[in-house]
Amino acid sequence: MARRYLLEFEKPLVELEKQIEQIRELARDSEVDVSQQLLQLETLAARRREEIFKALTPSEKIQVARHPQRPSTLDFIQMFCDDWIELHGDRNSSDDSALVGGIASIEDIPVMLIGQQKGRDTKENVARNFGMAKPGGYRKALRLMNHADRFKLPIISFIDTPGAYAGLLAEEQGQGEAIAVNLREMFRLKVPIIATVIGEGGSGGALGIGVADRLLMFEHSVYTVASPEACASILWRDAGKAPEAASALKITGSDLLSLGIVDEVIKEPAGGNNWAPLQSGEALKNTILKHLDELSKLDFNSLRDNRYKKFREIGSFLETSSHEGNLIK
Repeated sequence: MARRYLLEFEKPLVELEKQIEQIRELARDSEVDVSQQLLQLETLAARRREEIFKALTPSEKIQVARHPQRPSTLDFIQMFCDDWIELHGDRNSSDDSALVGGIASIEDIPVMLIGQQKGRDTKENVARNFGMAKPGGYRKALRLMNHADRFKLPIISFIDTPGAYAGLLAEEQGQGEAIAVNLREMFRLKVPIIATVIGEGGSGGALGIGVADRLLMFEHSVYTVASPEACASILWRDAGKAPEAASALKITGSDLLSLGIVDEVIKEPAGGNNWAPLQSGEALKNTILKHLDELSKLDFNSLRDNRYKKFREIGSFLETSSHEGNLIK
């Protein structure tokens, strides 16, 4: 059994996990019936885990979203997609491994899949550039989206990145322009687009594949204009104030749902997706299929008009004037 990576706030569960493992070893090495004790401890551990994860702060949710064992884009593709064929290259200069894409089917529905891909360990993360795509990655994504539009394939994107790569070479190659073009072009596509924040959705790097008819988000994922560490450094010149920044930024699913930015928050298993990846995959598949069924009933003019309206309405808000006490829009 692979060793689980425990986050700091999960440490109260360590002793229970040790006891459960010891009892399992005893059951393997002897004929003693320990099923009752094992059931009691597992029930207690599950209840405590659920209590911990129901009370997570925004800062703790970030830790869950960045968990190294959290299911990635390719994990979800393997879980519920058939006939997966990965497509490579932007037909310009490169093939960015931080952003993957290809054709597959979900319950016999052909789709185009696009998503950022992080690594499991340091070596793989370096190869995947920690899920931070370069201009070639966003141009590859656009090439695949245009292909999907031409052949009437719904587009399913998985968002999981701390942000687009901000290195000097990426800027020289037109990082900002590549993302801006994707934003513009995704509004004109005539096929349904469903985007899901499966982990960390950071800045323009997330937006580059995130202009969608439906924006979904896992319960412990985060979606933010800037990382809390960067925000704290900018506002207070102190990255140590990242927890305060995380709360102020409103980056959690419940916050973004109330603001009208995301369309649905997908519940995660107790302990997060890394504790029960197959269960999370099933939940994601069912949610995607539900929204895909709704969107497939719309003609392309309605799709594009609704998509445009959805993003135009983001940012409208009401606030109380301190002087007059009336509402200003």
